[in-house]
Amino acid sequence: MTAVNTALVIGGGIAGPVTAMALRRAGIEATLYEAYDRGAEGVGGTLTIAPNGLAALRAVGAEETVRAVGQAVAHTVVRDGAGRRVGELAGLPDLPPSQAMWRSQLYGAVRDRAQAAGIRTEYGRRLVGVEEHPGGVTARFADGGSASADILVGADGIRSVVRSLIDPAAPGPRHVPLLNFGGLADVAVPAGRQAAYFVFGRRAFLGYWVQPDGRTAWFCNVPHAEPTTSAQARRVPAGEWLRRLRELFAGEEPGQELVRHTSPGNLAALGTVEIMPSVPHWHRGRMVLVGDSVHAPSPSSGQGASLAAESAVQLARCLRDLPAVPAAFDAYVRLRRDRVERVAARASRTNSSKTLGPFAVTMMRLMMPLATRTFLAPERALGPEQRHHLDWDEPVTA
Repeated sequence: MTAVNTALVIGGGIAGPVTAMALRRAGIEATLYEAYDRGAEGVGGTLTIAPNGLAALRAVGAEETVRAVGQAVAHTVVRDGAGRRVGELAGLPDLPPSQAMWRSQLYGAVRDRAQAAGIRTEYGRRLVGVEEHPGGVTARFADGGSASADILVGADGIRSVVRSLIDPAAPGPRHVPLLNFGGLADVAVPAGRQAAYFVFGRRAFLGYWVQPDGRTAWFCNVPHAEPTTSAQARRVPAGEWLRRLRELFAGEEPGQELVRHTSPGNLAALGTVEIMPSVPHWHRGRMVLVGDSVHAPSPSSGQGASLAAESAVQLARCLRDLPAVPAAFDAYVRLRRDRVERVAARASRTNSSKTLGPFAVTMMRLMMPLATRTFLAPERALGPEQRHHLDWDEPVTA
């Protein structure tokens, strides 16, 4: 039986509510503290929840809520910018398909599920400091208030304040030289059922799927050497970004069509891709990290949100079964570090393929039939990540 009864969860985005729900199931009362004075409605681009992420969400009772806002993606079709088919990447037939959605939809689903479970969120509570004391921890907020509990969980994203409090020398996020955009086009381009499409264009990488409402959700990665934060990207008018994207995708299908049918209000400029390098210290004293605050792989992984859900569940299991907080945190890191770092390494290799030139794309088209029978065969390419399943009822040992 856990010696931890209460928790402060810093961060009300996606990892925070899932962590609070997992802790609640483990018998720990958790309260969410969000720095901003409102939720993240309408924020962010597109993402997918993989089968392993759905399994983790099932453990906290949120799988069906998330499925209700998602769109099944059972396979991926690869094309070049001229519209020619390069190949197809199949999913694992005995697992449920991944779910594609907007980040804001995922946020709304887990927030609503957490609220239904009775988990309280306090907005406008920006963490500025922490005081540890025998048997507990007190958080200090910018508004002058404070809150105390047995432990504090940092689910406060890639620029985590909690990470810097655990280890002032901890690394920060690293930029990948790819400028990231998300868009919603008021047009349905030709597409198959339950299919996502990856297009290796001459000057940019494009991904898309057609929504049930007849519009097309899309994202693209554009080579961009200078690190650019999302705030910096938003300072450029959306109309100007669309003008530049029209030039980039000129003569390419369906890129030029998607950009042409995207209004400025339906474009999200997300800045250059950011990832977290390996973080030496995931916890100190009664503070611990989950989600992007400690492991943020490139979006190329298709695993960011899924790994965050897994870590939330694993942390709760460890606290449930190991009464001493240091032992619980040590077990959590032991059970998670290798997995998340393997996913991050694979995603890093994928990033390099998004800047292929015309010759490399031609070679890819020639090699794809062999690749899909060997190293890109579904079991080999997807099995190690998507078959990962956390058994809630299995006891955790130190």
